[in-house]
Amino acid sequence: QVQLLESGGGSVQAGGSLRLSCVVSGLTFSNYAMGWFRQAPGKAREFVATISWGRPMTLYADSVKGRLTISRDNAENTVYLQMNSLKPEDTAVYYCAAGTQGFVTRVNGPDYWGQGTQVTVSS
Repeated sequence: QVQLLESGGGSVQAGGSLRLSCVVSGLTFSNYAMGWFRQAPGKAREFVATISWGRPMTLYADSVKGRLTISRDNAENTVYLQMNSLKPEDTAVYYCAAGTQGFVTRVNGPDYWGQGTQVTVSS
């Protein structure tokens, strides 16, 4: 049974930092591209960041470039999202996702999803 378990969400003030983690089990982690998506209240789920399998390469949504960093540890079956200089508009539920494509950038692309972790940024 495949499981993606996110953690690290919380409430911070604007300008603060959080580090999200997603521990994956039930699949060969190193063979999957990983991604982070988010969904704000009343809005559609959107792509945030992705990291490829193999030799890691990364892609980011324009809205988070320079502030958020995705990384992975294949030995720990974990993907991270370091979030710095947070803004109120970053408030959302953040979801971890896994896919067999080179990258996971589309909402209908991943094969597996986590349950999400809430991030709230106050001004």
